[in-house]
Amino acid sequence: MITLHGIPNCDTVKKARSWLTEHGVEHRFHDFKKQGVPEAELDRWLVAVGWETLINRKGTAWRQLDEAVRAGVTNAASARAVALANPSVIKRPVVQWTDGITVGFDAAVWQARL
Repeated sequence: MITLHGIPNCDTVKKARSWLTEHGVEHRFHDFKKQGVPEAELDRWLVAVGWETLINRKGTAWRQLDEAVRAGVTNAASARAVALANPSVIKRPVVQWTDGITVGFDAAVWQARL
């Protein structure tokens, strides 16, 4: 089963969830706010896509972090620690497909996966 990870009030997550439903794709939703960031999955995401892709350094959550915290994110280990403490810095949605992981929503990429 496909798992879409994110935050329910995120506009991109809303679009992604709607897209999956409209295309009849069965999926489950993992809410970072209620269920937390799954540590084992986070480790896999960091390996699969890299911390530079996984951490949204353009978003509000990132900008709200202390400058020292932002400056300290220089590798996967430091990004992991910040993502666990501040799930909103993870670019959304993170989707675990049956054959891999994507970060963000791109309808054309998703259509090609189906």
